[in-house]
Amino acid sequence: MKFAVLSDIHSNLEALQVVLDDAQKQKCTNYVCLGDIVGYGANPIECLELIRKLDCPTVMGNHDEYCAAEVDLTGFNPLAAEAVKWTREQLSEDQRTWLRNLKYTRQVHGFTIVHATLDLPEKWAYVFDKLAAANSFNYQHTQVCFNGHTHVPVGFVRGPNGIQGGMYTRIKLEVGRKYFLNVGSIGQPRDRQTTSSYVTFDLVENVIELHRLEYDIPTTQKKIRAAGLPASLADRLQLGR
Repeated sequence: MKFAVLSDIHSNLEALQVVLDDAQKQKCTNYVCLGDIVGYGANPIECLELIRKLDCPTVMGNHDEYCAAEVDLTGFNPLAAEAVKWTREQLSEDQRTWLRNLKYTRQVHGFTIVHATLDLPEKWAYVFDKLAAANSFNYQHTQVCFNGHTHVPVGFVRGPNGIQGGMYTRIKLEVGRKYFLNVGSIGQPRDRQTTSSYVTFDLVENVIELHRLEYDIPTTQKKIRAAGLPASLADRLQLGR
């Protein structure tokens, strides 16, 4: 059994299609989604329906929540707020209901998925350092937990000598250790790289791999501008931030 772990698609259809094609090449048999399917980009309906078609375990992201409900956006990032308002107008009531019904955390075949943190998943906090990772480890009841939200693929490992963290490309799971791993972003990477990222998890070999893929950025940018969304949401895709 081999999982493709998808996160932070953000309505970027070109990136999602490339990732799904690659997951087939990697012979993935199952999928999970860590949320933020919508928001920022110009293809929320298409991306949402592709994930729904996969019929895979999916958890709620903060943009999924904001776009599915009439949440007050006071104090919200102005660019993100504008994209949320636009996305709300695109989604049908059925699609918004589906997003609203997503859970914050789930366990799937012995591992955990969450968008942000395990300690307070509904507060949408970020995990950038060992201290923040420690808070989630305290609530982690499986060896592996995958998260997203930061758009930066960083992993944390808790072992006999404490917590270690950093970038990763391939991890072979070891007995006696716990792993809290950010899989990065499909639709809007923010680690100064422009390539989409997602993770595969081979449950037979106990191997986790990070994959980076190029996609058609100019087409995605053209769609964002044509939709009347903030131009900076298109520009940032070429900067990886």
